Order: sequence, then C-alpha cells, then structure tokens
Amino acid sequence: MKVQNYKELIVWQKSIELVFEIYKITRQFPTEEKYGLCSQMQRASVGIPSSIAEGACRNHTAEFKQFLGISYASSAELETQIIIAKKLYSQIDYSKAESLNLEVQKMLNSLMAKLK
Repeated sequence: MKVQNYKELIVWQKSIELVFEIYKITRQFPTEEKYGLCSQMQRASVGIPSSIAEGACRNHTAEFKQFLGISYASSAELETQIIIAKKLYSQIDYSKAESLNLEVQKMLNSLMAKLK
C-alpha cells in the first residue's frame, strides 16, 4: 500500500489533534515538570504522527506497517503517561486526550490489519 499523501490519512490528522491536546494539558503542569513528565508526554505524542508520516513515505508496505507499530507503541507510552499524570494532577481534564488516543489506537490497529 503506497500512500499518496500521509496528511490525508485520518489517523495522522487525529494524531496531530492529539499532539495539540497534550500540549494544552502539559501547559497546566507545574514548572518542575518541564523536563519530566511534561517532556515525556510531548515527545510520545509527537512520535505518533511522526512515525505515521515516516512510514507512509517508505517504499514498502512492510516498512509502513513497522512504522505504524512504532506509532502504536508511542500511543501506549502516552496512555501510560496520562494515567500517571491523572494521579499526580487530578484537577486537569484528560478526557479529550484519552478519547483521541484510544481512537488513534483503534485506527492504527485497523490500518495494520488491512496491510497484512
């Protein structure tokens, strides 16, 4: 499967939306989290659309599928970090980020299954 333009992939678009939501959330963290959980969550979220884009630009379906797997792993990492953040900073609303992340995971699973 060769993707003409990765930006047309709904999963890529949703993951970009997730990045912005994570940045919105992490801006509410205390200053001392700047290089801790805040940075980890931002990097994991950015890794999701980045891996989708990189994989889509590869020449082989197997490579694309591999990068989708990497993207899924980043979303699982982010999911774990959200769970931690919710326990530390319970006053912040994480519901949109959780919903977007779950939606992205389902889309990634579906796309990987189609590439078998």
